[in-house]
Amino acid sequence: MTKAQSKPRAPDQDRLRHDLNEYMLKRGLRSTEQRRLIIDTFFDAREHITIDSLLKQVRAVDARVGYATVYRTMKLLSESGVVQEHKFGDGFTRYELADEDAHHDHLVCLECAKIIEFEEPQIEVLQDKVAKRYGFVVRAHKHEMYGVCSDCQKPKGARGGRDARAARS
Repeated sequence: MTKAQSKPRAPDQDRLRHDLNEYMLKRGLRSTEQRRLIIDTFFDAREHITIDSLLKQVRAVDARVGYATVYRTMKLLSESGVVQEHKFGDGFTRYELADEDAHHDHLVCLECAKIIEFEEPQIEVLQDKVAKRYGFVVRAHKHEMYGVCSDCQKPKGARGGRDARAARS
């Protein structure tokens, strides 16, 4: 496996939790039982999670948690800078931990919606060169490539007997 194919660094969850706690303290926000459950469930997620998917996981623990509570909590996490929102063109907002020290980019499959995270130092160097050439100071960026993943390029019979889109439904 090449460096470009290696898994991106994991976000520093302890630091992000600390940052979130500081943000909430400064704004006088309470840490309710439901909010803690949503945050813990989100931090445990290993995917780019949607509110619907997060709600399903949270309700498996506490059926009283409502959609609005999950939505408001994710909005809080986004506003605090702990979470990054992504819109990959499939109509859903997806969330992941936002740790600049664990920066990565995304490959998004248009067939099955698989999201592959990758790091490529050459892309980062090229971005810096382009910005410098134009006298531009980059504050943030995102790099997303859309196409068809290797699994979806296989003949249907080689995909485990199910069409990739049917697996999403």
